[in-house]
Amino acid sequence: MSALPRRTRTAPKPGIPEDELPSFLKSSSESEEETHEEEWEPKKKVVRKASAPKTKVSRAKKPTVAALKKPAVPRKRTKKVAVKEELDTSVPIAAPGGNEGAFHLLQPKEEEDVKPTSAAPKLPMKGRPAHSLENAEGPSTSAAATKQKVKSEESEEDFTFDEPPFKKSKSATCPQGKPVKCAASAKLDEDHKMNWDIVQVLSQRTGIEEWVCANIIRLFNDDNTIPFIARYRKELINNMEADALREVQQTLEELQTVAKKVHASIQKLTKEGKLSESLLTALLNCRTLEELDHVYAPYKTGSKGTKAQRARQLGLDHAANLLIENPRELNLHSYVKSSVEGLSTVEEVKSGVQHILADMIAKDKETLDFIRDLCQRKYICIQSSLAKVTSKKANEKDVNKFHLYQNFSCNIKNIQHHQILAINRGENLKVLTVKVNIPDGVKFEFCRWCVNARSKLTSDAEKESVMMFGRNLRQLLLMSPVRGRTLMGVDPGYKHGCKLAIISPTSQILHTDVVYLHSGKGFREAEKIRTLLLDYNCGTVVIGNGTACRETEAYFADLITKKYFAPLDVTYCITNEAGASIYSVSPEATKEMPDLDPNLRSAVSIARRVQDPLAELVKIEPKHIGVGMYQHDVSQTLLKATLDSVVEECVSFVGVDINICSEILLRHIAGLNANRAKNIVEWREKNGVFINREQLKDVKGLGPKSFQQCAGFIRINQEHIRTHCSQQGELASEGHKAATNEKQGKKKTKAAINIIRRPNPLDQTCIHPESYNIAMRFLTLIGGSLSDIGKLAMQQNVDVIIKNEGLEGTAKKLNTTGQTLQIIIDGLTQPEGFDIRQDFDKPDFKRSIVCLEDLKVGTVLTGRVVNATLFGVFVDIGVGRAGLIPIRNITEDKLSKEKKRRSLGLGPGEKVEVRVREIDIPRSRITLDLIRVL
Repeated sequence: MSALPRRTRTAPKPGIPEDELPSFLKSSSESEEETHEEEWEPKKKVVRKASAPKTKVSRAKKPTVAALKKPAVPRKRTKKVAVKEELDTSVPIAAPGGNEGAFHLLQPKEEEDVKPTSAAPKLPMKGRPAHSLENAEGPSTSAAATKQKVKSEESEEDFTFDEPPFKKSKSATCPQGKPVKCAASAKLDEDHKMNWDIVQVLSQRTGIEEWVCANIIRLFNDDNTIPFIARYRKELINNMEADALREVQQTLEELQTVAKKVHASIQKLTKEGKLSESLLTALLNCRTLEELDHVYAPYKTGSKGTKAQRARQLGLDHAANLLIENPRELNLHSYVKSSVEGLSTVEEVKSGVQHILADMIAKDKETLDFIRDLCQRKYICIQSSLAKVTSKKANEKDVNKFHLYQNFSCNIKNIQHHQILAINRGENLKVLTVKVNIPDGVKFEFCRWCVNARSKLTSDAEKESVMMFGRNLRQLLLMSPVRGRTLMGVDPGYKHGCKLAIISPTSQILHTDVVYLHSGKGFREAEKIRTLLLDYNCGTVVIGNGTACRETEAYFADLITKKYFAPLDVTYCITNEAGASIYSVSPEATKEMPDLDPNLRSAVSIARRVQDPLAELVKIEPKHIGVGMYQHDVSQTLLKATLDSVVEECVSFVGVDINICSEILLRHIAGLNANRAKNIVEWREKNGVFINREQLKDVKGLGPKSFQQCAGFIRINQEHIRTHCSQQGELASEGHKAATNEKQGKKKTKAAINIIRRPNPLDQTCIHPESYNIAMRFLTLIGGSLSDIGKLAMQQNVDVIIKNEGLEGTAKKLNTTGQTLQIIIDGLTQPEGFDIRQDFDKPDFKRSIVCLEDLKVGTVLTGRVVNATLFGVFVDIGVGRAGLIPIRNITEDKLSKEKKRRSLGLGPGEKVEVRVREIDIPRSRITLDLIRVL
């Protein structure tokens, strides 16, 4: 059997035509001959001439790890060609060699370096079929076609995305898709190498194949965002989902943090003269912060010092060592000094020696490993009970919340994440007393390890809680919008009345008011509400689920039942108003609605949450949306990073119309931030609408990397452009003014300006500009045209070619991957205005109300998930109180087969059919059983 094909590094061949190169390898200038090859250097200016590498001089104050082992030998810098081949199993955190920060690709072991060339040539693949289309190219951007010069950015070696992926093979010699090894991080350098392989450790901890981990590290080091990777680099990550990528990213950051702290400790110990070869090895072997703490603990210096340190300062080190080596020769009386505090009596000397011994044993790695293994085999449990002192003073309501944990005991191997978080909260509130029960065989001196074990349980529980919050938030943000309706938002209240806001189908505020429904004026206020609904032809009422929600719902349900609003057929729904009050007094709300009272702003927000959940909820800090579990008890840094990433993912995957979206929404697009979003809006106000995606490159602060990350998620509505251009007469008179790049100070050619001005129908799709060239060749192959995008004729043409050639066969003809071709097909066949949220559920609109007292055990109901936790799912069944489906009642056979799931968990917004199992009216608790997901 012949060997699997792979790319090898060969001598460069002159005369390779430029059109065979991927666009990101082509020069952005108009004359290729005037440019020189450059090597990517982080945080440095791009130079036009190659220079000899500077010899790195080590500093005396901060010697590196390499200096303690053996001096580094300078290597000649060479240009490396991207190849796909065997994974180097000794991939360091930073790239080896003196070229700090440079990207290093996988290299064959028995090859010689080649001289740098002006461009990386496209190498032939052994056993690769000939292309059926002439001048086949890799993914390209329209920038390459127009020869437009954009903002200068360091040239960098990238993946060979124009090559088809290899078929997956279990062979150790050439598994699928391993074009690169882990590149140097922008935050880590040569001095941060460890004695373990980051790719292997990451693979072990996440359960993901090594070649995928290597690609993920490289992609993150290249500053690629999760939405961009998940959609446009699927072949490199084995089609992983965004939340799985996020988990890998968190694990990777933990490993990088360990490496940084290890080397910071090494530098400190070196400066203090305490670093030995054995200690250096022990530090470089650390893979977790816990291991680092154990190794580094003996060398920590406190402000006052520990009891052991104070005993050592008194000269009792010798006594402790003598007790271990030859206890018969130890005479404690010889160390007594009546005039010295701590040595004045034999008891004080004895106590000091004990402190030193305890410190030595507690920090000995071999001893700790032995005790750790012993504790794993023994039964260690966590116990919680009602605090004796607090039980008399604590709020009875708080005490009742923790009734399950007032006499609780569980093995640390079996305890659940939500139980750990609940116990921690009870202990913080001084309602519970918590202790760790240790077997008699484990001595008191090793209790500290057990405390650390509990800390690890808490850390794991926090991570799972944060991931659950992220999944819930995604489900909530992607709820289907309610378009084409005029809505009345109601923020319920008692004394200060119910705030009303009527908004148009385009989210414009039509009217605001306050009505007092629960203070004896309900009948008189009903006429005002009826008049408003009829005047604005509004048939949908959105009620916030806060204070007085139940009473307000009953009020509207009664009027609807009596057909009081006839001839309007009015319906209502309940929506989550968490965070609305916080947003109403925020600077963003003040800027958006300067003339409105903050109380009325919350009513506007409640209505808009149903009209377009994503556009409204991104204005609120995610942790205030309230769809998590113990979100105030977990690491706020981890929570914010995860939730911000989820928001970015949702906004990017849905996409935004660049010409009408708000600045707040733009901030959450992959590759953009607050400053870039502000600059886009300012450009739009100054120059008019964006005609195509290429004009994004003219926005201040938006360079090639940012454009690559955001371009695929930006939409340009072609109908809007045609309307605008016909009104302005810009296409006919060529009067549209293209923005000039003031930084470069160079005039664009007339041809380039005309191309920039021309609309591109592909800009309304999810197809990335780097794949426009492939999309055009695909249209030629199927006999379609850009005017057919989203029409039935396009779908029919695509079906014919895919039926005859297959997806992979067609992809090979176009010299691309199946994943990229699928995105192109989706973009060409999806109808204009397609929204991925249309497959998600909409809110339930009701006309009547059901009370808790009306429920009976065995009753079958339908409802919607409002929150998911690690112990169960809460479902709104329309009785004013959510019922709980315990996690044990959610099984795989009850879930919908149409939706892909990474776990058995349900998410907010999903419609379910449930059966009432238990009703506890005094405590207002309802237990449900899941029948099926609708």
